[in-house]
Amino acid sequence: MNFKTKLMGLALAAAMSSTAISGAFAEDTIKVGVLHSLSGTMAISETTLKDVMLMLIDEQNKKGGLLGKKLEPVVVDPASNWPLFAEKARELISKDKVAAVFGCWTSSSRKSVLPVFEELNSILFYPVQYEGEESSRNIFYTGAAPNQQAIPAVDYLMEKEGVKRFVLEGTDYVYPQTTNKILKAYLISKGVKEDDIKINYTPFGFSDWQAEVAAIKKFGGEGKKTAVVSTINGDANVPFYKELGNQGIKAEDIPVVAFSVGEEELSGMDTKPLVGHLAAWNYFQSVDTPINAEFIKEWHAYTKNDKRTTNDPMEAAYIGFNAWVKAVEAAGTTDTDKVLDTIIGVSVPNLSGGYSTVMPNHHITKPVLIGEIQDNGQFDIVQQTPAVVGDEWSDYLPDSKDLISDWRKPMSCGNFNVKTGKCGGKGS
Repeated sequence: MNFKTKLMGLALAAAMSSTAISGAFAEDTIKVGVLHSLSGTMAISETTLKDVMLMLIDEQNKKGGLLGKKLEPVVVDPASNWPLFAEKARELISKDKVAAVFGCWTSSSRKSVLPVFEELNSILFYPVQYEGEESSRNIFYTGAAPNQQAIPAVDYLMEKEGVKRFVLEGTDYVYPQTTNKILKAYLISKGVKEDDIKINYTPFGFSDWQAEVAAIKKFGGEGKKTAVVSTINGDANVPFYKELGNQGIKAEDIPVVAFSVGEEELSGMDTKPLVGHLAAWNYFQSVDTPINAEFIKEWHAYTKNDKRTTNDPMEAAYIGFNAWVKAVEAAGTTDTDKVLDTIIGVSVPNLSGGYSTVMPNHHITKPVLIGEIQDNGQFDIVQQTPAVVGDEWSDYLPDSKDLISDWRKPMSCGNFNVKTGKCGGKGS
């Protein structure tokens, strides 16, 4: 054998060895997909969720991983582009072979990926409040359904603030549209006149709020106590709140209760004009519990930044991740069908000092918190309910009031009609 042939043989052996090591490494890890916008209009909210997922995965690996293997995050950026979410989800499942995906923020992105998860039989944990009217076998909704956020928020406005008129102000996409449809029906059922409900939508990234805020001010100046229920999403919130301040709208005159503004969004705003305005979530950083204090400490240590805030979707991601870990441990495998069987009924600690349970409708139990914005960008919690079970189908819409979801066998149905006794097929 000449030197050249010998050298080629050594190189081939080294390459095969390298491939074997790489393959062994891949087999010794469990891949976890992280599907959040790191650019575009939703990056203001979603980047933090990517960061908290990396922290949770890192912490789990320090505990020894899962099923004796390390967790390996696979992070992609769908760039606030709803069709791109579906493409990236397909890549994560088919190409990267992830065991589960944690991601999405807007309902448009979730609805974009839903058929992909159902077709490829994978699992998505969705950590943000949403409009309900959906229940998929392959999705776990760890954010709030309308009865865990929107409806308790307007109840608070009516009962505690004496509000008689409502401006339902939202970004023009599915979550605000469906939530406001539910809220309008609910308010009318509570005796609010249709003329006392004003609904308005603006595009993603909207910035010229002068005319819209002037219309809110005019509507609120007609003799009845008025409030704004905000389903404005993403970076449009910054100029919206700024314009409220510019036009002198104070919380004591026309309070705003927001469903998509938390500590992360406030960290980029001048909060002085916002003091007293409200948000409804299932968690605030200001929750005073030992487990929350520890979570915040870990977050600051991981990010190496004591000024990084926590927020509600982070807690929802925390709950979803820990529930998945517990279900995988119980199943002894990451196999989708077996995890789907073991996860229902799983309870894990939330950050408010209680537990959140995964229910048969793939929603979880959560307390409802109402918070007032403080000048330091935090929330003073003015009301907290006991744990509420997420309601996937609204009791206030005629097409869904008779529907329930139960993904346990033998029913395994996302939209079972209790009057006809029939399953309508897929739950979404």
